[in-house]
Amino acid sequence: MSRRILIIVGHPDPAPERLCRALAAAYRAGAESAGHTVREIGLATLEIPMLRSQDDFLHGSVPASLAAASAALLEAEHIVLVFPLWLGTMPALLKAFLEQTMRPGLAFLYGAGPAGMPKPALAGRSARIVVTMGMPALAYRLWFRNHGIACLRRNILNFVGIKPVRETLFGQVESVGKARRESWIAAMHRLGARGI
Repeated sequence: MSRRILIIVGHPDPAPERLCRALAAAYRAGAESAGHTVREIGLATLEIPMLRSQDDFLHGSVPASLAAASAALLEAEHIVLVFPLWLGTMPALLKAFLEQTMRPGLAFLYGAGPAGMPKPALAGRSARIVVTMGMPALAYRLWFRNHGIACLRRNILNFVGIKPVRETLFGQVESVGKARRESWIAAMHRLGARGI
């Protein structure tokens, strides 16, 4: 079954040789070859203002520079977030993007759920988190308990109704050889073809 897929490349560096861009491109190629409709957003090229007050978050609107990205997020059935691990979690640019686009009234509704709890507005969507890191991925999972990614999954994506959220971690990216990188690219192509 064909899906509407949104790929968000959250690497703040616009350099085209970044591994995150190659992983996103492989996923996109696989998805398009299988008949999925794919849109891609590169955050490094967008103007993403920081939220500076609760009032702006609650009552402000999505900045004009992010209006098309916000619409793409709402239209997507599956969201793929690709980013490097910085200080144990997502880069600040990606967090700022999510704060701006996952506002009340768009991604969730305050007081509309049971017992006055927030009601997710993005239910029915799934996601994949793809993360590159310098440390071994197993060490991040076991020693650091996947804390930064777990926060993104639980406190942001699940909170607005996006489930299931799958994870793909690529570790020791600075020290692996060409064959290993090519296997990662091939794995992303396969995931894209499956639309998961």
